[in-house]
Amino acid sequence: MVVQDETINTGEPEKAEIVPVVPEQTKIFTVEILHMIKDAQQQHGLRHGDFQRYRGYCTRRIRRLRKALKYPQGDKRHFKRRDVTIGQLTGKKADERFFHIPLISAERAWAYAMQLKQESNTEPRKRFHLISKLRRACFYALQLQELCNVSDYVQWQRLNNVELIFIPQTEAFDARTKLECEAYVAWMHGSLHFELQLWKTAGEHLKRAQVVYENLAKALPDDEQELYRAKVNEFTPNLRYCAYNISGGASSGGKIDEILELRAQGVLENLDVLVSQTKTESSEGLQTIDWRGRKVTVRPEKVRLFLLSAQELDKSLAKATKPDSKIELIERILMDCKDAIQAVRDEIKQDPKLRSLTTGQTVSGVQYLLAYLSYIRHSRTLQRNLCLVEQVILMESVSTTIAYVFLFQAKLNFDDPNQQSQQNVSDGKRVRSQDLARLYEIILQNVTEMQQINGMEDDAQYQSEVENLAITFKAFRCYYIALTLIDMKKWKEAVALYERASNYATEALKGKASAEFQLQAELKTVVSTIEGCKFSAHAYSVLEDDNSEEAGTTTKSQKTTKPLYERLSLYKEDQSLHTKAPNVFKLTPEM
Repeated sequence: MVVQDETINTGEPEKAEIVPVVPEQTKIFTVEILHMIKDAQQQHGLRHGDFQRYRGYCTRRIRRLRKALKYPQGDKRHFKRRDVTIGQLTGKKADERFFHIPLISAERAWAYAMQLKQESNTEPRKRFHLISKLRRACFYALQLQELCNVSDYVQWQRLNNVELIFIPQTEAFDARTKLECEAYVAWMHGSLHFELQLWKTAGEHLKRAQVVYENLAKALPDDEQELYRAKVNEFTPNLRYCAYNISGGASSGGKIDEILELRAQGVLENLDVLVSQTKTESSEGLQTIDWRGRKVTVRPEKVRLFLLSAQELDKSLAKATKPDSKIELIERILMDCKDAIQAVRDEIKQDPKLRSLTTGQTVSGVQYLLAYLSYIRHSRTLQRNLCLVEQVILMESVSTTIAYVFLFQAKLNFDDPNQQSQQNVSDGKRVRSQDLARLYEIILQNVTEMQQINGMEDDAQYQSEVENLAITFKAFRCYYIALTLIDMKKWKEAVALYERASNYATEALKGKASAEFQLQAELKTVVSTIEGCKFSAHAYSVLEDDNSEEAGTTTKSQKTTKPLYERLSLYKEDQSLHTKAPNVFKLTPEM
């Protein structure tokens, strides 16, 4: 740049000299954006989903920052907007806290949007305000990105007819901060487009944020990777839902279970609206249900949606490999089942004719539907408890033999479980038999509730199946109680319980099994296992009696110093009585 200025003496123009000046090296800041916002969220309300409290914290935080940095937006009477620029982050007076202002502002707008999202379930008009706040959050996120990326700026200053050019040599933020800022901006834009139902662009932004966080996790030490990997997993449900909508929803076929699984993960709060839009044909197919030879009309919409999700639960359970994930899926279905049962009960209360039929002998259609939902609830609870049994076994570090015995696998190792329990008594991490016996006690209580379902008392076939199921679980319970007694070395009692468990298992094999719970293979396995365990426990009982007799014999042959006349009531073998000086009576000493 050339600046012309007329001089007073000669009247000729004089060129100003341009001198480049390199200032001191700029300080490089490292801002762990994800760590900072996660800590703030956990400490100020988001641990309990209180977005209003977190928004208030962000407001107070911004006020404190501007006051401490002496960077207010006007005075008490007038407002003058002052955004953070790169000048506050470079030079001698550079302060990292200036970078926190747009970051906390974005968090405040996002928290307000999430608060409005919760309220929009009952007040749909607030959704427009929600979109506005997400746009504001994206605006502040873009300010962050500009502050991170601006580096090639030039500052001009004129001094004594000399123009000085200040050229910074380094940038204000390191590579990690830039990557975190890029991921944060992508996530914020993905959230906005997700609410706008722009599925393609929302998926692109969310995938970009996921990739950046994955690369950050790989580059960081092991102790810092957990937070970033957790953030990566948060994007998966939203990405799957975007892919579901891009592919055409219910018209694509074969993907109906995906939306239900996303709802089970807590991603979709407005499931009723979405299901009514995307699965109309499937919902129409559930106008009636057929259970145990009787068709019943399903009127409540909430019950239809529950039955549709219950049909897809078995597919999700087949995909799940760990007991924890199975238990979580079943518990979510049980919560929906509770709501469906309440909807049917409300319908019964509203209709006086249905209320009058509750005390009669004839079971109406609505009451039969209530019995069917109660059966689903109890059967899924029973299925969850069986998963708990499996989880208890897998959580403990046990030997292969005991694990196979407890899981009732068809392929058994023929080692002696009684001897195995003797060897592992000192191991505190093995499976405790009394815990499993307690779980089966809870399962039996659940089966008893299945027998007492209203409307099913006169169904002989149903009662026979449930009774056979109760006998099956009684066999398992007796088996585990026997193992508990084995640990306590009560051999005779254990043999008696082995015999009772064998009788229960044989009786259950002769009866008619339930179509939903096929446990014949496990019963046959436990019968074959009990045969060996019973004789083994009896042998240990005899061996213990022999050991006690031998111990008594050794005590009898022990030497004693008492004369015979003082221990006439006790029988002890004393070899000294056969010698020339027997210890019979203590004579008085010679005078």
